[in-house]
Amino acid sequence: MCCSVTCIFLYISIVMSAPSKPRKTRKKTNSGSTSTAKYSSAAVDCMSPWMRNLIALGIILLFSLVFYWFFVRPYTYRWKPCYGLKGYGVCMPGHYSIHGVDMSHYQGVLDWRRLVLNRQGNFPIHFMFLKATEGGDFIDTTFFANFTKAREYGFVRGAYHFFIPQTDPLKQADFFIRMVELQAGDLPPVLDVETKGGKSKQELQAAVKVWLDRVEAHYGVKPILYTSYKFKKKYLNDPFFNAYPYWIAHYYVDSVRYEGQWQFWQHTDVGRVPGIEKEVDLNVFNGTFQELISLTIPACDSLMHSR
Repeated sequence: MCCSVTCIFLYISIVMSAPSKPRKTRKKTNSGSTSTAKYSSAAVDCMSPWMRNLIALGIILLFSLVFYWFFVRPYTYRWKPCYGLKGYGVCMPGHYSIHGVDMSHYQGVLDWRRLVLNRQGNFPIHFMFLKATEGGDFIDTTFFANFTKAREYGFVRGAYHFFIPQTDPLKQADFFIRMVELQAGDLPPVLDVETKGGKSKQELQAAVKVWLDRVEAHYGVKPILYTSYKFKKKYLNDPFFNAYPYWIAHYYVDSVRYEGQWQFWQHTDVGRVPGIEKEVDLNVFNGTFQELISLTIPACDSLMHSR
């Protein structure tokens, strides 16, 4: 047994230290290379074929486990049997009647005449969030056209800002305010926070608060906070943020695990909706249609801000 273990370690050390490519130049064999060859030969000779095969199998299994853990496991929900109802190419979460999508230029060209037909059926789409801005100077190329069309075709619409932690939050808030014109019946403005951008937890929280305060002061309504389940638990778990409507991103699970209150749940990023060229995020609202409407900007607070 001791000899076998010694041979295994000897074999592995040789494999790990072997050069990746053969030398192209021809040199005379010296005493060092001769001893190395003898060392290698001794290691291989003392190891039976089944032992070498066992080591090779172990290495293959190790790499397979690593590949599964990092590249397959996070997405296994996609291949789980669907015991509920399927819609838009995915297994839909049960007990929710108000569905929606969120889009940007990544969704490509929209066929609004086909898209509006999805307001009927088993999973009617009633609302949509559209990406408006990012950082302090980027406007989504499809925002103005799609935001106008969304209202024209009767969808409850909302606009969101993608937060860049490295950029001055006040500059980001003011840019969003200049670009986005909200009206009665629109959902409150949304702040999308997905990365900490090298900031500490305290720095990130302070920057997010600046954006939320500035936008709330301008529009007169509390913005919606979008972030993932894990990101909120780790970085935005200050009770201050619980006062804002929460749009949770929580993929490939049967139900929301977040214990606090939430209003919207983004449950997948691979929906296939007729009228939308590419895969799209699907969402549900945690309430009735009347409760969704009550969340929108009321007529007396209609905000007609020019760009």
